[in-house]
Amino acid sequence: MQLTPEFPSQRIATGAALCAPAASWCNATALFELKLSRKSTAMLDHVSLGVTDIERSRHFYDAVLRPLGLVRIVDFGDSRGSDYGAAPGSLGVEFTITREAEVRTPIPGAHVCFRAPDRAAVDAFHAAALACGGRDDGAPGLRPNYHADYYGAFVLDPDGYRIEAVCHAPTSPTIVATG
Repeated sequence: MQLTPEFPSQRIATGAALCAPAASWCNATALFELKLSRKSTAMLDHVSLGVTDIERSRHFYDAVLRPLGLVRIVDFGDSRGSDYGAAPGSLGVEFTITREAEVRTPIPGAHVCFRAPDRAAVDAFHAAALACGGRDDGAPGLRPNYHADYYGAFVLDPDGYRIEAVCHAPTSPTIVATG
């Protein structure tokens, strides 16, 4: 099945049917079921950050989140903010930016980490961040002090928030000795 370019990482399964992630093909119940299934093991529903320049931040997050399968799905009127997710509409929201008159960063010890489907997506996240006004805060690579397959990259967004992308998948299976 070919995925739509607007939502490259998303297929919604409802019963025996697969439907593409567009409002005309999926109803609110299917989206709600998707959100519940995707987040059944997740603790957080979504994260929101205040930004000082909404257009600059949209440009940044449009570029850095796409390799991770998240796209801008909602823009608030009067350039007040935007929602990002892997499914359309309010039920797909996973990350939000809102325009604020002032933000205070850095916040000591705080960062937002996005899961990446593979190591190439972590690399693409980092490259896009640097190309779109972000600053390097940890190049892509293994961080074995976290665990053997922890592959991550850290950047500072245009407002100074520390943002990470991580892939936990091993490059090969672990071999377990038998009895």
